[in-house]
Amino acid sequence: MPQVQRSAPQGDASPDDAPRGEASPDDAPRGEASPDDARQGDASPDDASPDDASPGEGAATGARTGMRSLAQSEQFSVADAVGGWRGFAETAAPGVVFVVAFVLWGGFRVPVIASVATVLVLVVVRLIQRSSVQQALSGVLGVGIGAIWAWRAGDPGEYFVPGLWLNAAYLAGFLVSMVVRWPLVGVVVGLLKGSGMSWRTDRRAMRAMQLGTAVFAAMYALRLVVQVPLYLADQVAVLGTVKLVMGVPLFALTLWTVWLLVRNAVPGSAPQDQPQPTR
Repeated sequence: MPQVQRSAPQGDASPDDAPRGEASPDDAPRGEASPDDARQGDASPDDASPDDASPGEGAATGARTGMRSLAQSEQFSVADAVGGWRGFAETAAPGVVFVVAFVLWGGFRVPVIASVATVLVLVVVRLIQRSSVQQALSGVLGVGIGAIWAWRAGDPGEYFVPGLWLNAAYLAGFLVSMVVRWPLVGVVVGLLKGSGMSWRTDRRAMRAMQLGTAVFAAMYALRLVVQVPLYLADQVAVLGTVKLVMGVPLFALTLWTVWLLVRNAVPGSAPQDQPQPTR
């Protein structure tokens, strides 16, 4: 009668294998990563970036950062919407310095030089700390254009002209998007939530996006209605102060209002179906 070779008992390892419950020297223990691999869920040192230093830091201010916050349907963070409290301070600092310098010294040279020096110091501090310079660099662009405009005209009031034109351009863009029924708020929120442009076929969602876009347009229109007369009246100090109040604080209030209007208008992207296991 032929002999049948008995298989090893279930759960027992062969002599060439490691004992039961023990891993071989080449294998990592169950549930633990090998020394050569990073721990599960932790980022490797090479993946860490200065932008992760604190929430909101390194994010660009303006519409891009603010629009991103509209896709967070669970809660609204004012700090994240304006680029973090440090970002808020960096955005306001050049304007504050400009107004103070104008009140103390007058003219246009000292205020312009002081505001440019302020934003350059902010960039240097970011570089020394090895943190993201996006926030400070966005200030460099705005302050730099205003400074060149004022210097060429020899008038401190001209420092604010580029900002007025920018608000007019934003106002026109938001209004045109509403007229052609592609409201900018809906386009951005749909892309950020991963639902695409499906909201355009939903009457309720379309109405919410049109209303949210109208709120943004109203913000830019309000800035122009208040600031243009002050510019024409050559009220530089008052214009500078009003511009600060109607800058980040008004922008954050507008974002919060729009968030309330559109937070439930567009559903998040549906999770992809998991692949079925093959037999």
